[in-house]
Amino acid sequence: MIKQIDFSRYSSIKIGPVVDVKIIDDINDYDNYRIIGKANNILVSNNPTNFAILGPNFDYIKQEDNKLFVGCATSSGKLLSYCRKNNIANLEFLAKLPGTMGGVVKMNAGLKSWEIFNHIISIKTKDGYINKEDISYSYRNTKIDTIVYEVVLEIKSGFSKDKLKEFNKMRDNQPQIASAGSCFKNPEGDFAGRLIEEVGLKGFEKGGMSFSEKHANFLVNNGNGTYEDAIFLIQLAKKRVKEKFGINLEEEIVIY
Repeated sequence: MIKQIDFSRYSSIKIGPVVDVKIIDDINDYDNYRIIGKANNILVSNNPTNFAILGPNFDYIKQEDNKLFVGCATSSGKLLSYCRKNNIANLEFLAKLPGTMGGVVKMNAGLKSWEIFNHIISIKTKDGYINKEDISYSYRNTKIDTIVYEVVLEIKSGFSKDKLKEFNKMRDNQPQIASAGSCFKNPEGDFAGRLIEEVGLKGFEKGGMSFSEKHANFLVNNGNGTYEDAIFLIQLAKKRVKEKFGINLEEEIVIY
């Protein structure tokens, strides 16, 4: 099944063309496709690759013994609500983290030192279940080069409303307009936002895009931003930070 998606409306950064996207409803070999989920951390060019999304067959949460089996089309918000309702601890950091669990797993998403791989037992791909110990992952990065259909999470009791409030407050410091979330990964021992601000790019605009005045590591679309504007700013930030600090900024945003 094919669905037409207008990325200028669908993606969180509100940039991109209208593209035919395949809906995947079974586990098979689709390695020539790129899963886009809710398109919360991607920047799509006018000549994109083959895209797909997981269909409703992969939107589920099942609890068995001390494990949660979560389909990767399940939204992070839905999982957070389930944890609150069932008094499950440690996933409070999903508060206001947009997207589906497939994207959360692929990016090892989280907030500062809190990340999803801290709580993963295994993932399911077309090759079956793979234990966390056999997956190469690091801060905001995994070496998973195939589609993840399900994630298995550990269950510990004690959902914390205080932690939930803390994470909500932390995310309230982020811009609330169109963006793809954090543009760059934080270098070890530093913050990408601080570096971008230090090289004079906080609030800097190109066309309809800018590095946010609220948080310099957020590349925001002020209403009519283009792919070209976004790429210009990304390259400019990398160039200036490298020149001033000798640090190679690495994109957290995924560019297609």
